[in-house]
Amino acid sequence: MSLKVLLINPKRFGDDRGWFSEVYNKNKFSEVGITDEFVQDNHSLSVPVGTLRGLHFQTPPHAQAKLVRCIRGKIFDVAVDVRRNSPTFGKWVGAELSAENGRQLYIPVGFAHGFVTLEPSTEVTYKVTDFYAAANDGGIAWNDPEVNIDWPLPAGVKPLLSPKDEKQPQLSDFDSPFDYDGTPLTLLEI
Repeated sequence: MSLKVLLINPKRFGDDRGWFSEVYNKNKFSEVGITDEFVQDNHSLSVPVGTLRGLHFQTPPHAQAKLVRCIRGKIFDVAVDVRRNSPTFGKWVGAELSAENGRQLYIPVGFAHGFVTLEPSTEVTYKVTDFYAAANDGGIAWNDPEVNIDWPLPAGVKPLLSPKDEKQPQLSDFDSPFDYDGTPLTLLEI
């Protein structure tokens, strides 16, 4: 299991028909430290620009690492360190993922995840390492001033949130069950 947030750039092989890309290979991913077993794939469609999903996580014993990619449109994807005693607790990293750039973001256990759509009718798929468990579903507020994410919303666009995301707690009210593992938050591009 990797302890770092990784921005992955799968190679694309193109010709006059289009392109081919291998987006997951267990052996190649293990070479960069991702040894997780993914057990569920999720797929979301967000029609309006400015749809904001997050910041979400699942708590132990059903904590999830995620491998996120955008297959249509464009998102700004974010990981927030929520591991207690981490020197980077409450800090975030983000990256633009799009169907065009083919990038993926690997988010280990102990990080909250969220994204905002930057184009209409955006589709996102992600692999997770544990099954959905409603009793372990958690999150923090997308606009928590302590975290202070610089969401790149287009001018005049107000984020569209689910009722659940409108009521998420502040980071200061969250008693984290995630332990710091000795690796501070970094975004490593591979």
